[in-house]
Amino acid sequence: MLNDEIVNEVRAIRDAHAAKFGYDLQAIYADLKKSEAEHIAAGHPFIPAPECPVPDTALQWTRFAHR
Repeated sequence: MLNDEIVNEVRAIRDAHAAKFGYDLQAIYADLKKSEAEHIAAGHPFIPAPECPVPDTALQWTRFAHR
């Protein structure tokens, strides 16, 4: 694992955010979606995550089956 200042700072921020909501994943998700909506409303660009590719061969079906 990387152990540098930036990684430690990001982890500390993430842990503080999670602690704020009692580590409740649904509350954390709701807060992140609210923040996302506020940024979009403020005019910041939003680029959605790419969709998972759809396998089109038997080999790909096997490869994606374990995800």
